[in-house]
Amino acid sequence: MKLRIAPLFLVFATQVFAQQSQVSTKADALKDQVIAWRRDFHEHPELGNHEVRTSAIIAKHLQSLGIQVQTGVATTGVVGILKGGKPGPVVALRADMDGLPVVERTDVPFASKVKTTYNGQEVGVMHACGHDSHMAILMGVAQVLSGMKNELHGTVKFIFQPAEEGVEPGQKGGAEEMVKEGVLENPKVDVVFGLHINSQTEVGKITYRPGGTMAGVNDMQIIVKGRSAHGAYPWSSVDPIVVSAEIINNLQTIVSRNINITENPAVVTIGSIKGGNRSNIIPESVEMLGTLRSFTAADEKMLVERVKQIATKTAEAQGATAEVKIPYSSHYPVTYNDPALTQQMLPSLQKTAGADNVMLKPPVTGAEDFSFYQEKVPGMFIFLGGMPKGADPLKAPSHHTPDFYIDESGFSLGVKALCNLTLDYMNAKGK
Repeated sequence: MKLRIAPLFLVFATQVFAQQSQVSTKADALKDQVIAWRRDFHEHPELGNHEVRTSAIIAKHLQSLGIQVQTGVATTGVVGILKGGKPGPVVALRADMDGLPVVERTDVPFASKVKTTYNGQEVGVMHACGHDSHMAILMGVAQVLSGMKNELHGTVKFIFQPAEEGVEPGQKGGAEEMVKEGVLENPKVDVVFGLHINSQTEVGKITYRPGGTMAGVNDMQIIVKGRSAHGAYPWSSVDPIVVSAEIINNLQTIVSRNINITENPAVVTIGSIKGGNRSNIIPESVEMLGTLRSFTAADEKMLVERVKQIATKTAEAQGATAEVKIPYSSHYPVTYNDPALTQQMLPSLQKTAGADNVMLKPPVTGAEDFSFYQEKVPGMFIFLGGMPKGADPLKAPSHHTPDFYIDESGFSLGVKALCNLTLDYMNAKGK
């Protein structure tokens, strides 16, 4: 006897296909609006913990969609909760909101002319890392998914986060602060997804990496103390500048001799050295600031231990002392894509962008505070192409620079990717 009733999996597959088509249609219809949001944010950037205008626009949009909104989270953060028509998991989607203290040099008509004060200095403000596009994309996602509310197997939590780039000394902010204030609770988040635009990946492409995808970071301060003397009589001194030079050179052996580079990369960088104020005075002390980057907890522990050992022992050998503070002002964990979750969701990305346009990427030594969410719940962080087709990635302006540029034609793919990740995860749990 032949069954005349379609198997449940065929019914489910039909529903999933219908959702994909609906997402694609809605995202394409929103293309111009998403670009308009992005341009408005780009023209009016705000630094971390000062995203007042930005957060007001986002909150108003979410409220207009019937989404429950909470404002003032971790200073200026906005959280929206969209409860679906069917029971299921809670999926969090995150976008960052802050700009950078960079003077824009692009010739786009919506270039930023904003000036403000940062660390006591007048600076320009620019969305030089693409956070404007992240916000606009997630606003588009909120509009698409709110229109499919009755079909959702679960709840979506939209996280618009301030201060991903950090805050001024003495302030708190960013993902760490949002987690402390309970953004992953009430309702409790099961999984978190995020994306980052990339100015050196061709538009239309998505890149990903399971496991450690962006480095954990510690900043550091090393203060070398010696004995001051006249520059004409160096034998009367314990020269902290010479000692600092030896420390800097010796620190380079950590990556070249202590890190197993066949497994994971690492970075030890000194980015600032300050000491003295005249050519003929050997100063009493020197301050160095730097950064450490690693991809595993074991490597991070070893980097910290070796920096402290090398700095203090090198100084001691010269009759000086070295005080090492790690972290000095900030620490981000490794941005770690849960391998099982990444494998589960890879087909979603492939059907959205096309299998040939979804590529495994090498580790990135930049850092992301999205990692604080991933410490608490499984998460997946992907990269969306923003470089014009046919451009040379080696010549494309990089992030955090005055010439940073994004091709806006890829925003619809970002909307579709986050929508499909959400729906596919929910449907898999609901199924």
